[in-house]
Amino acid sequence: MADSGESGTGFTAETAAGVLAVACADAGLSAVGASMMRLGENAVFRLADPVVVRIGRSADRLDEAQRTVGVARWLTETDYPAVRLVPGVRQPAVVDGRVVTFWRLVAAEERYADVVQFAELMRRLHWLEEPPSLGLPYVDPLGPTLRRLGELGHLAEDDREFLRQRAESLGKRYDGLEFVLPFGMIHGDANVGNALLDESGRAVLIDLDGFELGPREWDLTLTAMYYERYGWHTRTEYESFVRAYGFDVMNWYGYPVLADIRELSMVVWLAQNADHDARAETELQRRISDLRTGGDRHGWQPF
Repeated sequence: MADSGESGTGFTAETAAGVLAVACADAGLSAVGASMMRLGENAVFRLADPVVVRIGRSADRLDEAQRTVGVARWLTETDYPAVRLVPGVRQPAVVDGRVVTFWRLVAAEERYADVVQFAELMRRLHWLEEPPSLGLPYVDPLGPTLRRLGELGHLAEDDREFLRQRAESLGKRYDGLEFVLPFGMIHGDANVGNALLDESGRAVLIDLDGFELGPREWDLTLTAMYYERYGWHTRTEYESFVRAYGFDVMNWYGYPVLADIRELSMVVWLAQNADHDARAETELQRRISDLRTGGDRHGWQPF
């Protein structure tokens, strides 16, 4: 499950493949036989070599990519189980206005960790104290959503205005929350889809782009809502996650606010691909309709 969510003009599988070819040549790698793993916030390719290439939507994200590279190197130094950078390659690189990073393949077969393994990764991550040199930003729960809304030219104006007003209302509710867990380093997009198993079966954290400073509740919300709102996790799975982590965010009064913010982000994230993906467009219209009417979310499909 990678559903969560910058929009870039003309960011398609074809344009990303063109960037891939140039970036690999510059890095001394071969793009021959590369396959696209996913297209969302990034275009992700797997090379014939055990390398994964992530291509961001815009060079505007260079600062973020530099932080991501710094986080990855620091996690390696601390021996935290996370995806590793390809050594000997200068990165991040900028090619045709896109930011590119190169990562070691976690395993030949892509297998996801279970919720208990993921909870243990989160618990261990939240114990770490990051060095100030990483320069992590403070969490901005609605900033990315509002920026994307301004960039989605294909979105109907009444839908855009509805989503914008919802974001503003949620921002006011968020500002009034009092958190109970310690403030510190968080993953930012914490869901079981960002934890893979390596060849030995060890859980490894991936997608390090969203590391920031914020309330730990933010990192626990997606797993809770994947169970409570969408049925993507079973009750047994969620209870196992809570036991392994040691805290149930759904028992905290602010959970619905964080879940509503996360949900809105998921809807707007999906909209960036809806103009060239019929399945995404159908799902987007369903999600917006359910937001307007308070409809049941259990029919939402993960992207």
